Amino acid sequence: MKKLLLFSLFLPFVTNAQQADSIKGDFQKGTHWYDNVSFRGFVQFRYNRLLETNPKLKCEACDKSMGDDGGLFLRRARLIFYGQVSERVYFLIHEDLVSAASTSGLNYGQLRDAFMDLGLDKKNEFRIRLGQSKVPYGFENMQSSQFRSPLDRSDAINSGIPNEHDLAALFYWSPTNVKKRFADMSNDRMKGSGDYGVVAFGVFNGQTLDKPELNNELHVVGRVAYPFKIGNQIIEPSLQAYTGHYVIATDQMSTGVKVKYDRSYLDQRAAASFVLYPRPFGIQAEYNIGVGPEFIKVTDSIEDKKLQGGYILFNYAMKYKKQYIYPFVRLQYYSGGKKNELDARSYTVNEFEGGIEWLPIKNFELTAQYTISSRRFEDYKNQDNLQKGNLLRLQAQVNF
Repeated sequence: MKKLLLFSLFLPFVTNAQQADSIKGDFQKGTHWYDNVSFRGFVQFRYNRLLETNPKLKCEACDKSMGDDGGLFLRRARLIFYGQVSERVYFLIHEDLVSAASTSGLNYGQLRDAFMDLGLDKKNEFRIRLGQSKVPYGFENMQSSQFRSPLDRSDAINSGIPNEHDLAALFYWSPTNVKKRFADMSNDRMKGSGDYGVVAFGVFNGQTLDKPELNNELHVVGRVAYPFKIGNQIIEPSLQAYTGHYVIATDQMSTGVKVKYDRSYLDQRAAASFVLYPRPFGIQAEYNIGVGPEFIKVTDSIEDKKLQGGYILFNYAMKYKKQYIYPFVRLQYYSGGKKNELDARSYTVNEFEGGIEWLPIKNFELTAQYTISSRRFEDYKNQDNLQKGNLLRLQAQVNF
């Protein structure tokens, strides 16, 4: 067997904000701005019903085709335009063409990113980002869905910033040597998150992706991350936190559920992350605690409640001839509410996921993931709802 390679050696394509951040080139003087604009994307096709033991086991935030009435499903179809159009100005527009607008409507276009970066110095070590972009909270949230091994993000981290994006004004600082390291971790196919700064802080609306603001208070977020090189290994610890107030929209409430008079709830979290990049063995772990809105069935009300949860992921990289194989295992736990779901659904999640990514050719990959899950998810109309089950999930992905 040939020498073990980096976990993501096969992936030559940058497909969203964080990977684009990592490969920003110098603006070439004497060229037109459009000469520096690039286009990339990817498509994911799924089926989740093989070896299914409980069709009532669902996950609204994970994959709407899981469980009853689920079938063949386009999970993502992403198009990204980006470019360094002058020495200090960068832009990115990112569209998903197959978003689920409702339980009965699929394959609608949804804006994911639309932001501008303004460099405050010649090296762009200090920059300001304005527009709709990822909120710097958590490693897995920053990591592209194209590069992540498990098919979905973990409940615990992603429930803080559902869909990862919001309208924001953010400040980033990355010294030149660290910017290069962030780029190397993406360009060396190690499933990096891209350059979201050694230090990041700013404000965002807090009502989640593509939702209007519903109060006069902005959320505040801060993150510190640093990739250390130790011999042949790279580790990246990070700390992050945000605070604000989330307003339950009227279409997120069941008739009869009790809420605060202004429907405003404390939305506050802090998280620690640790990444050992796969060279060839890797570990990824995150855990967060906080307070947020949650449905409480004994009072039929939405209340401010504590929450906690996280995950640990083990992965490995191997090469066979010209094919690449990447086994992974993830354990996750979450206890708390999901603010953007109906009645801020109350959850308790215990889940095991094990799978393999197989790349017969560089532009195409197949992932098979076996999931063993226990999910309690309750709202006003659906109480005492604990579902357990197993299923085999398949995904085909093309990168271009």
